[in-house]
Amino acid sequence: MKGIILCAGLGTRLYPLTHATNKQLLPVYDKPMVYYPIQTLLDAGITDILCVVGGPFAGSFLHLLKDGKALGIRSLQYACQPEPNGPGDALLLAEEFAEGGPVTVIFGDQVTDASIRKPVQEFKGGATILLQEFVDPDGMGVPEFDPKDPTKIINIEESPKHPKTKYAATGIYVFDNTCFSLIKECRGEVAGEIKPTHINNKYIARGELGWDYLDGYWTDAGKIDRLYEASKYFADKAKK
Repeated sequence: MKGIILCAGLGTRLYPLTHATNKQLLPVYDKPMVYYPIQTLLDAGITDILCVVGGPFAGSFLHLLKDGKALGIRSLQYACQPEPNGPGDALLLAEEFAEGGPVTVIFGDQVTDASIRKPVQEFKGGATILLQEFVDPDGMGVPEFDPKDPTKIINIEESPKHPKTKYAATGIYVFDNTCFSLIKECRGEVAGEIKPTHINNKYIARGELGWDYLDGYWTDAGKIDRLYEASKYFADKAKK
């Protein structure tokens, strides 16, 4: 299992903060945001990591993370997404890095203290998504469960106005290597950016999507209120 952290994009939801630096380099309490997804992967036993970067501050990741050894990473590689063309395009840059094996993909603004070791170690193939209850479905994929089998997801809807469940997919996914061919299929079918929802619905159509609950604190720190919330959570946790 290898790990991929998606850190490209312009972080427009955090303007004007991200006029000066990349979103994932902003502090969450006492650490740069990108340290949190790195630690999530390391805690799951994943020590070979690719960081997909982009934008005007892409080089700052190398300055911060260097070869990753100081953080406990065995092998850290970088790939650059020249244009902010979405997560599907960014993930395709990792196809060679994956070397035909499975990957755990995590967005660089996913801040959590929950463990993903179990779904990573028990992964057999297809795709596994990590769910949590949400407050605002904007920008999130919300699953619809089979009425006859509440453990089975039959569809995922992106940013629904009328969510069919209280759960949403966090930005953490475990994919087998067919994810890359599925992204290429989506290129001819999807207008605009290819998102994880598109990929996951492909897995659903193949009967190969599983899910697990992310048990612990989690937030997408890509909005100013959530960035503040995450910093406060970890500051309060450090005082306990």
